[in-house]
Amino acid sequence: MMLDVNGLARPPILAPLSFSIAAGELVGLVGPNGAGKTTLLRALAGLTTGPGTVRIDGTTLTEMPARVRARRLAWLPADRGTVWPMRGRDIVALGMMPLGVRDEAAIDAALAAVDANGFADRDVQTLSTGERARVLLARALVARPELLLLDEPIANLDPEHRLGVLDALRGEAARGAAVVVALHDLDLAAARCDRLLLLDCGRLIADGPPDAVLTAATLAQVFKVRRDETGWQRA
Repeated sequence: MMLDVNGLARPPILAPLSFSIAAGELVGLVGPNGAGKTTLLRALAGLTTGPGTVRIDGTTLTEMPARVRARRLAWLPADRGTVWPMRGRDIVALGMMPLGVRDEAAIDAALAAVDANGFADRDVQTLSTGERARVLLARALVARPELLLLDEPIANLDPEHRLGVLDALRGEAARGAAVVVALHDLDLAAARCDRLLLLDCGRLIADGPPDAVLTAATLAQVFKVRRDETGWQRA
């Protein structure tokens, strides 16, 4: 699977940008608040229209039938809200609707990948924000899509589960999925991602290995922070 993005723009938030992502890559999307990360992810998922093209294996996303697109990619928004009083495992099962099946073994595997089996039979309305976030991530994983587009999946999670989710995403990449994940935790982005896309003011200003993107100069210029022996500091 190859994701190709050419001249994609969503004015006034997102300036034109181009990049490609191959199967097996875990790509972190980083940048300060308001940089355009969510707008870019929504455009990659086909949820907005505007200039430029997004292609999956040469097929333009807008030309791809909705059912086919739903089978090939999964989108996880930053919003952790749920509307209906449903069990966690039934929420996860919704991720299999494009396949037209309900596979309990696959549901259990997706829940296990994010350590959510322990509350899978509870009403999601009774779960904490972090627990609900893990159930919703399992829904995105359950159909084993070729492309995962995830907006801040580790927000509201404790340190153990932040690491667990990033390890699960590494596993998704290892099976051949292309994974694009928006992150604010720069340490985890550097430690777990193969590559980073850095957005600032709607522009793609860096694309490469974490150590080449998160330089001291870039951290000071874009994030207004620096690192010293005591940890992160304002620049």
